[in-house]
Amino acid sequence: MTVGEKRVLVLFNQLEEKDAYGALRSFDPSSLNFTPSYDIHVATEQEEYDAVVEALKSEGFEASCANLKDDPARLHKLVAEDSPNVVFNLVELFNEDLSYEGCVAAFFDLYEVPYTGSPPFCLFLCRRKGFTKKILLQSGIKTPRFRILEEPVIEPNHGLYYPLIVKPSLQDGSTGVEADSVVYDYSQLLRRLDRIFAEFKSPVLVEEFILGKELHVSILGNNPPRVLPLEEFNFSELQEDHPPLITYDIKWNPLSPAYHKVHSFCPAEVDARTEELVREQALRAYEATFCRDYARIDVRLGRDGTPYILEVNPNPDLTEGVSFMESAEEAGLSFSETLRQIVMFALDRAQ
Repeated sequence: MTVGEKRVLVLFNQLEEKDAYGALRSFDPSSLNFTPSYDIHVATEQEEYDAVVEALKSEGFEASCANLKDDPARLHKLVAEDSPNVVFNLVELFNEDLSYEGCVAAFFDLYEVPYTGSPPFCLFLCRRKGFTKKILLQSGIKTPRFRILEEPVIEPNHGLYYPLIVKPSLQDGSTGVEADSVVYDYSQLLRRLDRIFAEFKSPVLVEEFILGKELHVSILGNNPPRVLPLEEFNFSELQEDHPPLITYDIKWNPLSPAYHKVHSFCPAEVDARTEELVREQALRAYEATFCRDYARIDVRLGRDGTPYILEVNPNPDLTEGVSFMESAEEAGLSFSETLRQIVMFALDRAQ
């Protein structure tokens, strides 16, 4: 069977009929009280899925996309009854529950349908920040010192050094992360804990906030995986009272002034020794958490240049020109070439 005869199903799960980014198409940027650095009319989720389909077609695959719409019967029909040669797995949740991401991947395994990205164990693990950090520590990989709290109670002498960052332990995509997430004393810590527990009603991660450079380390492939050029973030244009971190607004809200004040560049400006340490630690984190095909590892550098793993992100965002794809482009891989490689990893497993 040639590449052109390989059917690739780009699978996602979305219930909302109206995409928030689609609504921005009618928004007039001149009405903002600041000058945006980036276009506020960003691609909708559907446009991003369509871009993946078109890129795969340009690489010779027979590609299409489908929305599960939280329907188990539809999942069964698309994958089990009319099995594609490979599923390009872009499903991040089911029944509005992030913890079901791994269940969908397990369904592919159950029906022996090849699919892209990480296996169920990895997806379940990396949704739980506390478990992930324990795995990293057991593997000798540095991560900021932390506590996982099951309720909004913590003693004044908690053993961690300020500043601290407080965030929900079961979310991703910077959900629940704001400028106020970084706290500098005990009273601020208690207020933030009350806020996050009230909003998310789930365990909370409290960890030491590392003040050095933030790097994203994108990794592609298996046996051996390949570390792509490092991406660095510049926070120097943020207001003085805004901590140097990527909040939800900075990542996702083009109407927020902060969205336009943080800039990424690739490759990162780090010395050769530091880059070697970062690459080594990121690779070890990738392998310790059983990532597969592609992932992004978020890293902070301590004052002495020591890399600390913040999070492991299997199946990260593949939007063209953003983070993972920015690193792939710096490595000489086009958008479509990168997607082709990811599909081929899954097809090779099937053989």
